[in-house]
Amino acid sequence: MKIINDTFSCGIRTVIAKPEGVCSQAIELKIFGDEILDVVFYGGCNGNLKGIAALAKGQKVSDVKQRLSGITCGGKNTSCPDQFAQLLTVLDNN
Repeated sequence: MKIINDTFSCGIRTVIAKPEGVCSQAIELKIFGDEILDVVFYGGCNGNLKGIAALAKGQKVSDVKQRLSGITCGGKNTSCPDQFAQLLTVLDNN
């Protein structure tokens, strides 16, 4: 997971990250405190990732991180949801 951009404006943290080992090319995340305001995946399985984003909006970072962590895709040891959880973990530790 590589953080490409990390900014704060009016209390909203916007992060753009490049996931590793998955089809999506970038994840753009907006959070306010412990609430996910928005998440957009670029590349990957469009419909599935829009669904994950819709379910994550309005949720607590800790809840989404717990639910998505460890999900795999095909023969990979990670997935776009797992990479999203890893991003949330990285941000939680900073």
